[in-house]
Amino acid sequence: MADLALFDFDGTITVRETMADFMYLAVPARRQAWGRLLLAPWVAGYRCGVVPGVAVRAAVVRVGLTGVPVATVQAHGVAFAAEALPALLRPEAVMRIRWHQARGDTVAVVSGGLDAYLAPWCRAHGLALVCSALEDRHGRLTGRYRGAQCVGEEKARRVRARYELARFGRVYAYGDTHEDLALLALAHHRFYRGQELPAHGERVSRPRPATR
Repeated sequence: MADLALFDFDGTITVRETMADFMYLAVPARRQAWGRLLLAPWVAGYRCGVVPGVAVRAAVVRVGLTGVPVATVQAHGVAFAAEALPALLRPEAVMRIRWHQARGDTVAVVSGGLDAYLAPWCRAHGLALVCSALEDRHGRLTGRYRGAQCVGEEKARRVRARYELARFGRVYAYGDTHEDLALLALAHHRFYRGQELPAHGERVSRPRPATR
């Protein structure tokens, strides 16, 4: 019976969050200057811990991508996946993914990042994908997410909706922030920032949120 391996992307497979890098590429240049001014209070609040990440990401998408053609963002996503992401990957995470693939495991990226760049990257590496997506209408982005962002409890909900966990021998999960704890809770083997956590039933303190 094959196993299931679930990997967070930003900070787990990569060395840092990647959405900001993608937005610099995908957002029209004229929006970036005034967008920084509009979003400055949101970013400052996030860094101080008073504004949640989901609110900041929603604001960034609304300001940066409302009305942008879907085809343009998809093209940027393909380029970003091929040209920018390789330099941001953690070698040890890539090795772990390949280890699971060599065993015949089902391997899925479960991320709050955008499908525009995650989908082409996952296709190139033979990985399944569960992630956030952007809403579009008549070929242009509305500036909203399609459904909930794939973070926190939503990660676990989507995994359960897609996979019948009882059909796998063991479930492995890999994450690096508090937004991954619900995902880790699904697994028999749970890895937080590269370290395996105690098995279910053993005492474990809540990992500290990332300060990046």
